[in-house]
Amino acid sequence: MISKINKNQDRLDRHKRIRLKVKGTAETPRLSVYRSLNHIYAQIIDDIKGNTIVTASTLDKEIKGKFDDKDKKAQAFAVGELLAKKAKAKKISAIVFDRGGYLYTGRVASLAEGARKGGLKF
Repeated sequence: MISKINKNQDRLDRHKRIRLKVKGTAETPRLSVYRSLNHIYAQIIDDIKGNTIVTASTLDKEIKGKFDDKDKKAQAFAVGELLAKKAKAKKISAIVFDRGGYLYTGRVASLAEGARKGGLKF
């Protein structure tokens, strides 16, 4: 019998390999991305303390109603900008990017562009 490829397990394996190299510190926390079928979530994490500093997603009240008629890339760009704005309020300017095992294209790249436009450096 032919076995079916489990794409999510492959993504999780890539994510484990990435996490061996990417660590967030207090000076440069980690920007973690999770992409579901309908939404995109991003959070800035200090791995040393083990706490989440800033979070943003398409379910936030600032974004939820505005971008229903837009495509998912535009929503991801807005999430990146919102995350950068919240990070600037917490005095965070430099981060390391953790794409979560996803390919750096589409919504993930759009979120990164929005974060860069908002003023985050990575």
